[in-house]
Amino acid sequence: MILAAEEGGTGILFPIWQEMLIGAIAFGLLCFVLIKFVFPRMEKTFEARVDAIEGGIERAERAQEEANQTLEEYRRKLATAQEEAAAIRDEARATAEASKEEILVSAREEANRIIAAGHAQAEASRQQLIRELRSEVGHLAVDLAGKIIGQRLAGDADTTATVDRFLAEIVDETAETSGAR
Repeated sequence: MILAAEEGGTGILFPIWQEMLIGAIAFGLLCFVLIKFVFPRMEKTFEARVDAIEGGIERAERAQEEANQTLEEYRRKLATAQEEAAAIRDEARATAEASKEEILVSAREEANRIIAAGHAQAEASRQQLIRELRSEVGHLAVDLAGKIIGQRLAGDADTTATVDRFLAEIVDETAETSGAR
């Protein structure tokens, strides 16, 4: 190039044809290597990446669908379990209520039986006490009357009849007095 510039200065504008030829051959060879070897490998790598990305998206979508199906199935099972739990709870309440009623009825019957037995026992005790008191009061009254009179009164049968009649009159008067209130 220096020579061409010294000859007239026109070499700067027009390059040397041999250099242009070598540059064109080198550029063609470079393009051939790129087109034949490099670009196909780049294309394969690009396609592999696209497949990986699209496959990853498809796998993610399938996984999302499976997750949604699993979630829906879980929700159905949960709803079923809640319904079963509610049914069991209602059944338990009904059973508890029935048991409660049975226990209350049984307790009332037992209480009534105990009260009736208590009344019967109280009545028996009252009758026993009345018999003992009649006998005791009668003997005391006869003994007292005998001491006042100074002699023994009639036999035991007459004494018992007199005491019974006296106590019956007292009971009648008490009943009339309490009935008049």
